[in-house]
Amino acid sequence: MAQMNVSLPEGLKAWAESRVAEGRYSSTSDYVRDLMRRDQEDAEKLRVLQAAIEDGLASPETDITIADIIAEVRARR
Repeated sequence: MAQMNVSLPEGLKAWAESRVAEGRYSSTSDYVRDLMRRDQEDAEKLRVLQAAIEDGLASPETDITIADIIAEVRARR
């Protein structure tokens, strides 16, 4: 496994150590790895959302109303 040294202000170091002391993480490294994994997941979710927004903006306008959409969804159930 690759190593990385990170400098933190005392407050952040204490915070990370307190999270470990709570027992949820086995070490500060474990805590940082979890934060980074979550950040990766969030970035992927954001990428998917941005792509969906772009698809929506690129789609043609329609005369379908929200009432039509709701009725269609109810009909599928």
